[in-house]
Amino acid sequence: MEYLPNILFVLLLLVGVGYFARNVGRLRRNILLGKDVDVSDNRQERWKNMARIALGQQKMVVRPIAGLLHFIVYVGFVIINIEVLEIIIDGIFGTHRLFAFMGPLYDVLIASFEILALLVIVAVVVFWLRRNVIRLKRFLKPEMKGWPKKDGNLILYIELVLMVLFLTMNAADHQLQQMGAEGYAQAGAFPISSLLTPLLDGLSVQSLMVVERTAWWLHIAGILFFLNYLYFSKHLHILLAFPNTFYANLKPMGQFKNLEAVTNEVKMMLDPAADPFASPESAENEVPDKFGASDVMDLNWVQLLNAYTCTECGRCTSECPANQTGKKLSPRKIMMDTRDRLEEVGKNLEANKGTFKDDGKQLLDDYITREELWACTSCNACVEACPVSIDPLSIIMDMRQYLVMEQSAAPSDLNNMMGNIENNGAPWPFNQMDRLNWSTES
Repeated sequence: MEYLPNILFVLLLLVGVGYFARNVGRLRRNILLGKDVDVSDNRQERWKNMARIALGQQKMVVRPIAGLLHFIVYVGFVIINIEVLEIIIDGIFGTHRLFAFMGPLYDVLIASFEILALLVIVAVVVFWLRRNVIRLKRFLKPEMKGWPKKDGNLILYIELVLMVLFLTMNAADHQLQQMGAEGYAQAGAFPISSLLTPLLDGLSVQSLMVVERTAWWLHIAGILFFLNYLYFSKHLHILLAFPNTFYANLKPMGQFKNLEAVTNEVKMMLDPAADPFASPESAENEVPDKFGASDVMDLNWVQLLNAYTCTECGRCTSECPANQTGKKLSPRKIMMDTRDRLEEVGKNLEANKGTFKDDGKQLLDDYITREELWACTSCNACVEACPVSIDPLSIIMDMRQYLVMEQSAAPSDLNNMMGNIENNGAPWPFNQMDRLNWSTES
């Protein structure tokens, strides 16, 4: 019986970490359903981007209030979870505050953890008020109804509970230390939790131990639950922001990719000496089986990584000029729809032993409408606004390419323009010979 708590802790740890590893495997499988893309260029610049944007939160602080609050929560969780290492070691070996041998440094660490915990609580409360009382417009868009709204609030509740449990555990521990309880030697400084000790006055040593152990178990169980909840939540960006910023597009935002096959065909049309029957110079120049994208498997794996990284913060949508003028387009919805469809495809694979069985659905029309795609002005405002370097425009452009090149389904105005360019060398419906007639009119 002496080692029963240790055994139970190891089992809890194995279950939590094992399920997390399973979710990571599913995530990796789904992302790799996308087409391959070469993102091995300029690794030094990529490392800098990851350090500045993901680690340094550079783009978050563009909006100072939300940026500062997010920075507090981010730093708080990163630093406070250093103590999780101590909790895990204590749980496995049955020790208590194993790192207490660090003396004054340990006191500074625990005091810092507590101050950060309080700041995280304040930030979480402000975030909750912004969502549910102030009701900021970007949190009230149609795509944020139902589960996305519940998820946003649920993650705030989890963070709040974890911080309260952390402070409760420390408050009971501090009280036991003051009472000289066996196994609770003087260790750590408790500037915040010590203020809670009046709530524990009158409790016996045994009762305080129950409070401390209960808060300890719930805290570590809550962390493991939070870790596994990430896969089902918008907060997956906690893990994916780093690879997403590393693999982000480094080209100028206004530079769109061109298909080699189409480029070479145009060049051949302009070169009278070109041999139309010549074989392609390389595999890159071959005509693809499908132009553009109509489903998630047609996108590349970086775009699918983007979809899972989306924080649903709505900065992209609030900056989108099409959305501001009342159009249906919401860049945030584009990413959420892509992720939802990818999850559906993943479940299809699991149900059919790794083989995708046609379900009669696709990303185009069943999730993202053509009206949304053609509302985009391709201005890149959404890409610039995203705090974790997500590129909704690349998905929009690939789906537009499918509509134009596979279905000839561009809007009539666009078809007229492209027809004029083909026939007249300009977007206007005037023959080249007649283009200067206006200059002779009186």
